[in-house]
Amino acid sequence: MLSIETYQNKFIDFLKDYSVIKDPVNLYEPIQYILTLGGKRLRPVLTLMTSEIFNCDYKKALQAALSIEVFHNFSLIHDDIMDDAPLRRGQETVHEKWDVNTGILSGDAMLIMAYQLFETYDNSTFRALAELFSKTALEVCEGQQYDVDFETRDDVTIADYLKMIEYKTAVLIGAAMKMGAIVAGASEKDQQNIYQFGKNLGIAFQLQDDYLDAFGDPKTFGKQIGGDIIENKKTILYIHALQLSNEKEREALTHLYSLNPKDATEKIKTVKHIFESSGSQEATKQEILSYTQKAFMVLDSLDISEDKKLLLKQFGEQLMNRNV
Repeated sequence: MLSIETYQNKFIDFLKDYSVIKDPVNLYEPIQYILTLGGKRLRPVLTLMTSEIFNCDYKKALQAALSIEVFHNFSLIHDDIMDDAPLRRGQETVHEKWDVNTGILSGDAMLIMAYQLFETYDNSTFRALAELFSKTALEVCEGQQYDVDFETRDDVTIADYLKMIEYKTAVLIGAAMKMGAIVAGASEKDQQNIYQFGKNLGIAFQLQDDYLDAFGDPKTFGKQIGGDIIENKKTILYIHALQLSNEKEREALTHLYSLNPKDATEKIKTVKHIFESSGSQEATKQEILSYTQKAFMVLDSLDISEDKKLLLKQFGEQLMNRNV
């Protein structure tokens, strides 16, 4: 087993050879641009790491890992268009740097390219990867639609929200790990268990992202604290607060989420106070802990050495150790 940093570096080297601009330049230049913008490369690293967990040389999983990364970045291009987002990882989004039509077409090409990357595998592996990929890609689209629908709904439940983040975010993390297991020839049982590990950890990770947006340390979180509150996003904290608040707090919260002040300092402060006093802050922390524990419980069912189980648990703890 290699370190996370080594897997990242090996993947980036492989990516550099792949993301070459060719004709027509206006189709492929935006693709190279989005693929080289950076990021933690979490999903492809998980694919490589999982392949070695199941005793396979990570090099055999590089094509599958790249497929996951290409698909993830395709979804980011289209998400940014839908959100009219000006920046991605601190740089201009594709549709801002070029135009919306270019973003749509280059994104479409990336989805096809993601499938093409499975063609190097034997027939049974190709089929298993393609079936998982198709299922996951459709679920990601469903999750994105749920997220869009929630913007205009006032009756979103905790169960609704958890389903949305499972589909929009967590299934791709689960799929990244299962792809590594498929390439390694792991048993069906181990493939499904490692998928559940990744999916539950992905849900915990997204819930923690919601939590840290309000209560994280500005020095370490990497994003503006209170960004979701400023944008009136109905995260897990907001939904819990609506359910747990008294009538006065509930009215205040819904009123604040109808405002868009130029200076949101007071709004953020008041909303965070309601999150705390209502019990939403604590309820969200318990949700994060619950899904993290669900992920770790799956490890007992994997047919791998105790050392490798410990490595996966340490990875999960490292991923979740973001000042909750």
